[in-house]
Amino acid sequence: MDRFELDPAIKEEIRARVLGEGFMKIVQTVRRGGKPFRIAMRPVEIGGERKFQAEMNDDGRVMVKNFSIDAAAEGLEQILNQRGARDLHLMTSTGDLHLRVTKKGKQLVSRSAEMSRVAVVRPHDRVKKLPLNEFDSTALLKACGIADGSGNIRASMRGKYDQVNEFLRAVGETVKSRDGESFTVVDCGCGKAYLTLALCSYLSEALGMKGVKVIGVNIRADVIESARKMASRLDLQERAVFIESDIASYNPEKGERVNMVVSLHACDTATDEALAKAVEWKVEYVLSVPCCQHELHKAIGASRGVEGAAVFSGLLRQSILRERMCDILTDSFRAMIMRILGFRTQVVEFVSYEATARNIMLRCEYGVKPGQSGPIGEYLALRDYWKVVPWLETRLGTVLSRHLERYL
Repeated sequence: MDRFELDPAIKEEIRARVLGEGFMKIVQTVRRGGKPFRIAMRPVEIGGERKFQAEMNDDGRVMVKNFSIDAAAEGLEQILNQRGARDLHLMTSTGDLHLRVTKKGKQLVSRSAEMSRVAVVRPHDRVKKLPLNEFDSTALLKACGIADGSGNIRASMRGKYDQVNEFLRAVGETVKSRDGESFTVVDCGCGKAYLTLALCSYLSEALGMKGVKVIGVNIRADVIESARKMASRLDLQERAVFIESDIASYNPEKGERVNMVVSLHACDTATDEALAKAVEWKVEYVLSVPCCQHELHKAIGASRGVEGAAVFSGLLRQSILRERMCDILTDSFRAMIMRILGFRTQVVEFVSYEATARNIMLRCEYGVKPGQSGPIGEYLALRDYWKVVPWLETRLGTVLSRHLERYL
């Protein structure tokens, strides 16, 4: 028997659970030529008939197919007969099974405790309630390259499509009760302007808000020029304005009131700069999804020797764990600082991990008393434990220090 061939008893158990009652989903990930290949299969209802849907993701290229039960059984055999190291996760109403095959062919199997879940087979031919479906977004999606010439979402852009939809959903939930004659949004680090243009149309057409203006700020001249051309093609050039500038140097025109600041994947301290601008402009709302975060890494490394931090030595030694911990600490500091400065702040997962690994959003709404002792105490305790000064604290200078110094 080939060293990667699954144990016959395991194969039979997986077949019975996938093709029997209560099946929910099976996912297997293997590596082909050093690149990941992921296949997932789940039951769906199409035209009142039970079928199976398979989604194959080959190094970012996504393909979806629907199968009859007989064809699904054949597809399952292909999954079971894959060679090489792989991970398989099977979910049913009665419990989960996880199978890992190592590079040496060792098979590690674990099963969850007995469960009692309802396996719901959802209709696949329903119209999804997505923000981009709440107005005619076809021209927008084509102009941005998210959709092809026929208006279908490109497989390679599915992740971006999901990100924009979920960001718009968060915006809608945040401003749903707001009234006013004008509403100005600044998109800090607007990139290719997918979100900027979508926000402009969504706020005015789907939410019916008046006087909407969205300002995209980016340091690259070619990106700004491309964004302006797209806005012109969509006849949005009066409401979607693009400025060539770094975030730190940009300020709105004299007398212009900014109501919301957004940033999607602004790198490292650019996210902090966007948050600082939101504070300085006295905005009502901030929605920020950070990207790569490096500023804290060296400072955390230098703190290994401080009293108490030695307990994290094993974690800090592993670069990927250290990176993720620093990401969590950075976003924690940001959330705490915004709360100290009077913003109700939530840290939420705004989109699935499959759409983007950078899926944490800081959602802030101004409206609580700044400088409360509880949030300040929590912030100082965490900051001083690690003996670091977050970049956002330095950037905000006296605005923040006048609250902190009363407790130092």
